[in-house]
Amino acid sequence: MAKIGFIGLGIMGKPMSRNLMKAGHELVVFDIRPEPMAELASEGAARGLSPRDVAARTDMVITMLPDGPEVEQVILGPEGVLEAARPGLIVVDMSSISPVVARKVGAECSKRGVEFLDAPVSGGEPGAINATLAIMVGGEATTFQKMLPIFQAMGKTITLTGPVGAGNITKLANQIMVAVNIAAVGEALALAAKAGVDPEVVFNAVKGGLAGSAVLNAKAPMILSRNFKPGFRIRLHYKDLRNALNAAESLSVPLPVTSLVQQMLAALINEGEGDLDHSGIVRFTERLAKVEIKAQA
Repeated sequence: MAKIGFIGLGIMGKPMSRNLMKAGHELVVFDIRPEPMAELASEGAARGLSPRDVAARTDMVITMLPDGPEVEQVILGPEGVLEAARPGLIVVDMSSISPVVARKVGAECSKRGVEFLDAPVSGGEPGAINATLAIMVGGEATTFQKMLPIFQAMGKTITLTGPVGAGNITKLANQIMVAVNIAAVGEALALAAKAGVDPEVVFNAVKGGLAGSAVLNAKAPMILSRNFKPGFRIRLHYKDLRNALNAAESLSVPLPVTSLVQQMLAALINEGEGDLDHSGIVRFTERLAKVEIKAQA
């Protein structure tokens, strides 16, 4: 069993940490908020004093943070992970960040003799709780093999996608598909609702055909029951699409549909809805159509 440091105990990080403990691993955890640290400490984790302290006490450090600036601060900054750098230490960032930042952090780790993987995930809070995440990994194959048993305690589909940065490119591709799919579900069900057809009946009619998808099956029931409790927040999906568009611009790849959905997300954030689940993308179309998508009693 491994001695693992886990930094970032939010919606995703806390249940991921729990699954590592359930698998028998010894954890040292850290978060800027004391409450999740206390919660996990009551379940058997040790509390870290700082990212540096976490790294000094463990063999591998996993970070699960909101965005690139936080990753850079935690790993490269003062009292950061690399202040406890030593040969053999492995750092795995499972945040969804810009591949440019992932490569920068990986290069700094390499200079200090530290192995690094970028390994963003998909599956939201349910996947984190149930250890069924899809994990998209970038880095050296030898490091990937060392971490594979750890990943298997948190996820179901684990794929080495290429060198450092490839994990986040893959995650950005995933986020484009998910956001555009949710937007399409919203438009389709808004049309049905406005026409007087029960959108729940439409969902059940199409889910077994070509229009069916994991996104439809996961998000349509939430929409129909008006449950927008966040498994993955709108503001975080906006961040991911921003990173996707920045990467696309650097590669001269046009992403017109992604750009449109990002503007929908921006409008929802401006309406104070950035902390809703990303299934709430449908609320943008609902307002334009003056209709609410819900199951008919």
